[in-house]
Amino acid sequence: MEQDIPTWLRINPASSVPPFEQLRQRILEAANNGMAPVGTRLPPVRALAAHLGVATNTVARAYRELEQARIVQTHGRAGTVIAAAGDDARRRTAEAAADYARIVRQTGLGEDDAVAYLRAALRRA
Repeated sequence: MEQDIPTWLRINPASSVPPFEQLRQRILEAANNGMAPVGTRLPPVRALAAHLGVATNTVARAYRELEQARIVQTHGRAGTVIAAAGDDARRRTAEAAADYARIVRQTGLGEDDAVAYLRAALRRA
């Protein structure tokens, strides 16, 4: 099974970023840049957890969050696959950014403050 795990699914154990978040980001990046096109099957949770040396809950959480964001779909025993290409993720992000910009303008908040709030939210997410 080890050889079935893509090399782009690596995490840095010394990073201050939690392993589930590193994994979530790697999968999202791979979906966005075409390295993992729609339909790409991801490794089973247990196999990937063993490969990375993390708890199964770590991988399960990353998959769950990506499923909630509609980036992956889980099909029970059939596994987890990439469901959304990067264009869909970019489109949804652009729509959310436009909504945020509208709110910022309506409240009269300055651009520097708006960016600071966004950075803080991204760190908490």
